[in-house]
Amino acid sequence: MTENDQGNVPSRQRKRFPGISSRAYEHPADRSALVALRKLSGFDTVFKALSGLLPERSLRLLFLSDSVRVSDAQFSHLNDMLRDACYILDLEKVPPMYVTQDPKPNAMCIGLDEPIIVVTTGLVELLDEEEMRAVVGHEVGHALSGHSVYRTVLLFLTSLALKIAWIPLGNVAIMAIVTALREWFRKSELSADRAGLLVGQDVQSSMRGLMKLAGGNHLHEMNVDAFLAQADEYEKSGDLRDSVLKILNVLPRTHPFATVRAAELKKWSESRDFQRIMDGHYPKRSEDKDTSVTDSFRESAGHYADTVRTSKDPLMKLVGDIAGGAGDLAGDLGGRLRNRFGGGAQGGPKQADGGGPAGDTEDDGTKGDGDAKK
Repeated sequence: MTENDQGNVPSRQRKRFPGISSRAYEHPADRSALVALRKLSGFDTVFKALSGLLPERSLRLLFLSDSVRVSDAQFSHLNDMLRDACYILDLEKVPPMYVTQDPKPNAMCIGLDEPIIVVTTGLVELLDEEEMRAVVGHEVGHALSGHSVYRTVLLFLTSLALKIAWIPLGNVAIMAIVTALREWFRKSELSADRAGLLVGQDVQSSMRGLMKLAGGNHLHEMNVDAFLAQADEYEKSGDLRDSVLKILNVLPRTHPFATVRAAELKKWSESRDFQRIMDGHYPKRSEDKDTSVTDSFRESAGHYADTVRTSKDPLMKLVGDIAGGAGDLAGDLGGRLRNRFGGGAQGGPKQADGGGPAGDTEDDGTKGDGDAKK
């Protein structure tokens, strides 16, 4: 092994984040989607019912009997990665991990009482050591965030919806919850990608892993920069019809598109938030009980507003233009109405049309509109 290779093996030193809260890496869209999910009519009832009915013991026995449990004796390199990921993110209890025979590359973290991590043989065979380390960190991030509970409910409801699809309107209510769960699921993947980067601490490996999920094990035929350029082209290409098609294409999926995930992760890796975490400045788990729900809402709202404002997607640009235009129109009309009726009270419409008080009032209305748009 050359000196250069030694910098890219699992034994290299990585920073650790004692007591880190999942809030440090969770994507704002993840938190806001979960809040929206919990507000969905009937979700609490379904969730409480399923919490007592889901055959979790059966699920655990299934993997124990028909998959290979990762340990020092089996898939020891994955076991080392798992323990290392839990050490870096300071997850006290190492969740059991299984390798299951499936040629499709995939990984998941499920379980109601305690999380279980499952990776497929297709994924193990596809990724190299550093790429796989990011995936293991991704799943440990799901465990730390408590995502496994909702992911388990989604798996069960998806199966149930298929079984009762023949009943007229029988699966309408369930599909509403499944659709909301999938929306949250996709956003939670963005959070877990960030956790994977904190564990692997090699953005190029994370990019390569996502690229392989899209194009297979042909790295000599692929390029990370060109792959990221696809994400940019995907976002800004087409017209409003294409924007609608994008929405329809993503609705049945549990994961965001690979190029979108890569672009989101690259953007975060270059952000001040990521650098602060790497420098040791991050929210602690011990502070979670003191966090403000209002602040979380505000952060999520700010994220969506920024997304609409900066998006190159035709539909998002239209939404931004409409929102901005509506705000300007409301401010203009509000100012004119205040001027009209305020001016009339002071001595006639002439002052309202052009006098000093009317001008001051209109300026205040415009300023208020500007504050609202921020």
